[in-house]
Amino acid sequence: MNWLNDYTVLDNSLQAWLTATGITVLILIVLAIARRVIANRLGAIAKQGTTIDRVFESLAYMVRGTRTWLMLFVALHFGLQVLHLPERAYSIAGKVAAVALLLQIGVWGTRQVKFWIDDYRDRATQETNLGATTSLGAINFIGLTVLWALVLLTVLQSIGVNITALVAGLGVGGIAVALAVQNILGDLFASLSIVIDKPFEVGDFVVVDAFAGTVEHVGLKTTRLRALSGEQLVFANSDLLGARVHNYKRMQTRRIVFEFGVLYSTPHDKLAGIPDTVKEILDGIDNANLDRSHFKAFGASSYDFETVYIMQTPDFNAYMDVQQAINLALVQRFAEQGIDFAFPTRTIDFSNPLTIRQLADEKQEREAAGAQASSTG
Repeated sequence: MNWLNDYTVLDNSLQAWLTATGITVLILIVLAIARRVIANRLGAIAKQGTTIDRVFESLAYMVRGTRTWLMLFVALHFGLQVLHLPERAYSIAGKVAAVALLLQIGVWGTRQVKFWIDDYRDRATQETNLGATTSLGAINFIGLTVLWALVLLTVLQSIGVNITALVAGLGVGGIAVALAVQNILGDLFASLSIVIDKPFEVGDFVVVDAFAGTVEHVGLKTTRLRALSGEQLVFANSDLLGARVHNYKRMQTRRIVFEFGVLYSTPHDKLAGIPDTVKEILDGIDNANLDRSHFKAFGASSYDFETVYIMQTPDFNAYMDVQQAINLALVQRFAEQGIDFAFPTRTIDFSNPLTIRQLADEKQEREAAGAQASSTG
């Protein structure tokens, strides 16, 4: 085997070149085996049903993304160490290996972002949170942009480029761009806030200030509602989060307060029995539990009663059906008991002659004032 030492290439014998090649191949084989073993082990842990199984699954997905052609440069760097080469060659090989390793880190980071975005999108689809898809695309874009910007800056620094001025320029440029598109960025981050915090989702019925409708779409800049009258309402995401939003889709029960009045001529015994009548009516209705019923106040034309009951379902149509049943039952029971509902009235006492005289004088004064105004005009 001495003849291997007799032939030289670039001041290194064939024996040295074969040794370098063997080390490179061996390192690649070890890395490939390690990738497979680590990925399988992490995958097995993820299937054990632990509370952090998704973390191990994401790590397994990341390790499977190890690129052999990038690891080749790392292995080649170690293989060249057995050769006698100029210092510049070692320096170039080291920088290339560092760049390859940084690019591999970028690939791992990309797969991590993709895994968690896809995982969240799948869960949002199962929960019928259709509005998350668009915003998740924005999160994916922003995340990958930041990741690869950091990788690129690190690569430039590793190969000897002074990135101080570049970073300063990017900072100034970033501030200028942020000021120019601050409204768009505000709506974008508001969209991300809606997706993460979930004050409402697609399909929810919400009321925003004086507007009401069903959420149809949550976009990067706007959220769209379908109003009850049919038209589409479009809100900027930042304005929407700044308003008070009533989400009726998440209502579990509905508290109902309604009032009615009866005539002042109603006898005391019948008046005292009205709350019991209301209780009997509500006890016979499903999904409605009486909270209270009281003689509330003396109105301008009636004895006023106030009743509060709790609907056990948030459905509005069910509430209206119950309220209608209560109203019809009250009309029937009051008719049977001889109780009359009140209506606006005014009583004038004509038994006093002085009162009649005062009314006549007031009428004459109004007529005289009207005649004077007409003549003046």
